[in-house]
Amino acid sequence: MIAPPLPHDEAQRLKTLRAMNLLDTPAEERFDRLTRIAQRLFGVPISLVSLVDEQRQWFKSCQGLDASETPRDISFCGHAVLGDEVFVVSDAREDQRFFDNPLVQGEPRIRFYAGCPLRAMDGRKLGTVCIIDRQPREFSEADSRILSDLTLMVERELAAIEMATVDELTTLANRRGFLMLGQHMIDVCRLREDPATLVYFDLNKFKGINDTFGHAEGDRVLSTFAATMRRSLRSTDVLARLGGDEFVVLLPGASMEHARELMAGFEQRMCEHNQQHQPERGYEIAFSWGAVGFDAEAHHSIDQLMAAGDALMYEQKKQR
Repeated sequence: MIAPPLPHDEAQRLKTLRAMNLLDTPAEERFDRLTRIAQRLFGVPISLVSLVDEQRQWFKSCQGLDASETPRDISFCGHAVLGDEVFVVSDAREDQRFFDNPLVQGEPRIRFYAGCPLRAMDGRKLGTVCIIDRQPREFSEADSRILSDLTLMVERELAAIEMATVDELTTLANRRGFLMLGQHMIDVCRLREDPATLVYFDLNKFKGINDTFGHAEGDRVLSTFAATMRRSLRSTDVLARLGGDEFVVLLPGASMEHARELMAGFEQRMCEHNQQHQPERGYEIAFSWGAVGFDAEAHHSIDQLMAAGDALMYEQKKQR
């Protein structure tokens, strides 16, 4: 086994890492969403956002692995942060650096590894976004681009802590956050020729609830709607509150038929909520929605896809 050497800027790199106050912080949905997406896109059992500290690699987000950290001297990510490109090990058993590594010989029995360096805003490498398989596999240039794009999304989420891309009331992405993440997701779908569906929502008679019951009750409606979206939709879907009473979700990998099935489940949950709470609240939460399938030829940006979904939603709203 060959332990990873230290980067030439190690002292400054560690200073940047610690200044961000990320180490040993709780899990956050903004990062867990992206590692779930990586896990699903590549069909791997393990995906991580790994931060390389002085003596350890610590996982800000971890899918498929029970550990929260491992020693740095046996880490694959310690090697990955030395370069600028995606670091790939197709079969660790055949690699002199890793064949006798405890993580290869024992659990989690790493065979394949791909890690993209994760940079701070000052360019210092904090760690990696990486995927791991227990079977050897090849990794194409297209795969490397996708992993690099996912890493860019993680980097933007780190910056978003300061840039405010999360809606404070509902904790969903806000418009800015959705535009960033949604654009990347449809780019991935275009590259992989995968389907995707966008659903645009607007609450019905929301102003009346605010006027009659007060803005605190209106906030309760928005929070309830967002929470029901989370429970009804998939963990890899991209949910957002665009502002006011407008919401949107991007369903990567979902055909229109699958999207309608998901929406049926969501509508059923909202119906159950209304049946339970309408007598005490004095109102029901009603909404209109429009779904549009992603067309790589017609939709060159997430804005175009949103505009199409918005138009379909208002057609439904007129009929109510």
